[in-house]
Amino acid sequence: MINNLQNMLLISQQEPLLEVPEAMVEIVQKTAEVASTSPATNLGYLIAAVLFILGIKGMTHPRTAVRGNFLGALGMLIAVLVVLGGGRVSWSLVIVGMLIGTAGGVWLANKVQMTQMPQLVALFNGFGGIASVLVAGAEILRGTAAGCDPKVAGFAAGLTGLIGSVTFTGSLVAAGKLHELPQFKQPWTFGGQQWVVAALLVVGLLFCWGMTDGGGEYLPLVVLAFALGVLLVMPIGGADMPVVIALLNSYSGLAAAAAGFVIGNNVLIIAGSLVGASGLILTNIMCKAMNRSLGNVLFAKFESSGAVADADEVYAGKIKKTSPDEVAMMLDGVQRVVIVPGYGLAVAQAQHAVRELANLLETGGVAVEYAIHPVAGRMPGHMNVLLAEADVPYDQLKGMDEINPTFAQCDVAIVIGANDVVNPVAETDPGSPIAGMPILKVGEARTVIMIKRSLSPGFAGIPNPLFAADNCLMLFGDGKQALVDLIAAFKEN
Repeated sequence: MINNLQNMLLISQQEPLLEVPEAMVEIVQKTAEVASTSPATNLGYLIAAVLFILGIKGMTHPRTAVRGNFLGALGMLIAVLVVLGGGRVSWSLVIVGMLIGTAGGVWLANKVQMTQMPQLVALFNGFGGIASVLVAGAEILRGTAAGCDPKVAGFAAGLTGLIGSVTFTGSLVAAGKLHELPQFKQPWTFGGQQWVVAALLVVGLLFCWGMTDGGGEYLPLVVLAFALGVLLVMPIGGADMPVVIALLNSYSGLAAAAAGFVIGNNVLIIAGSLVGASGLILTNIMCKAMNRSLGNVLFAKFESSGAVADADEVYAGKIKKTSPDEVAMMLDGVQRVVIVPGYGLAVAQAQHAVRELANLLETGGVAVEYAIHPVAGRMPGHMNVLLAEADVPYDQLKGMDEINPTFAQCDVAIVIGANDVVNPVAETDPGSPIAGMPILKVGEARTVIMIKRSLSPGFAGIPNPLFAADNCLMLFGDGKQALVDLIAAFKEN
């Protein structure tokens, strides 16, 4: 759960969430009212909850993010120790679980590359969802309803099974789309799909209500919710995955909160509520960044039926290639350069080369800034994490609303691996899959340098007319190698 909070809040500098912690204090107060455990246990839970809130507040700014991360982890450690101290668990099982989890975490930390972080975040969301499903299911099998009225616990168990199972299979599909697996890459729909989804949701809620009289419906509910999760996410195009990741993150928190009511665990209610509420806030931020409504997200109305322009017609005879030497000469004597990072930069692991180029330019008196689109990459805050890894100063990262009015005063805009977030089709073609999505208006710069391997489309699968613009030059090649060659040419020049 803490991993989900970390990744979810990396985008927060686009729209700070400083007001969230104050609102979350009410959660602590409300959940304290349903306490049925010892005062010492509740005190431990209260301390953990406060640390969660302080951790979130710390992660709203890069300068305090490390401290926020530490406070959140400390809160989770305290919560775990309090639960273990309650005597309701087997220490042998706890140790086995910790060993398995530690081994898996170490393996993932060493195996997963930065470009695969979005897939990993999606899987974390799914693991959180299925964990809640298993916890509620175990309580149903035991026939217990700790901490609250049995009918309330039964309904909460139903909600846990419904939301957690949807989160699990939906996250698996999202991870497959992000990994561009062939069977998941293209949106999959059929006639009347939204009616089927609506019907499954209604049946699922009826199952939840039926859980107030017993747990016999739990397994059919989980199976139904598994199918619902697949049907909800499969129609969504890859370009919209950042919004989906944020929403699934919220779902995982809501499932955990519901599981907290089932087992009578206050800290689980609090932590789940924090994740659920913060995830919804982040989803709202992402929707604004992509010009989508929350209703569009919930009902998967992402893809447009408009015809996609033919790439040959868009690019034919209009593409102008350039070389590192030519770009180096252009950069000699400019006053302002804006760098636009995208997923291709992450794939090429070119963040350190970008920083080296920026250092060279700044040494020559050039003002360098980075234009950050909220949904650049494959998850919220992907570019922020990438550039932070290369120690890019935070004050050089400019959000879309701040940087767009200044592109006309930019001498050179260097776009590295970004595509959909700079595609002017979003503003000119109402039939486009990205129609209405706010973009970085790099085309207004005096000169645009596009660093890409080829003319292949972005995740939205549509050509980009910017490539054929009069002020755009294409520097083809691997992002990192192109920058290394450019740096060498710049030094020689």
